[in-house]
Amino acid sequence: MNIDPALLDILACPCEHHAALTARADATGTDGALVCTRCLTSFPVRDDIPVMLLDEATPGPLGVGTEVGPQAPPAAPDAAPDAAHDDAPDAI
Repeated sequence: MNIDPALLDILACPCEHHAALTARADATGTDGALVCTRCLTSFPVRDDIPVMLLDEATPGPLGVGTEVGPQAPPAAPDAAPDAAHDDAPDAI
């Protein structure tokens, strides 16, 4: 994959956050993908041309635009059981 660094500097993920992208070559080194640094969505590169269409992208593990990594907001804590109903029989 041969992407001009100046082009890589101006390309951004098309999600609403417009995060920067990094290049990832495939095993053959010919084609690869551009990967969003925020959501890990990857965009294919075919014949050294980035395909920046969400329809052609592979969403990141949490979906397009959802931040992944140490900067992601913490998960909501599980709801504590209601002590007033701990001894109530389960509904059938």
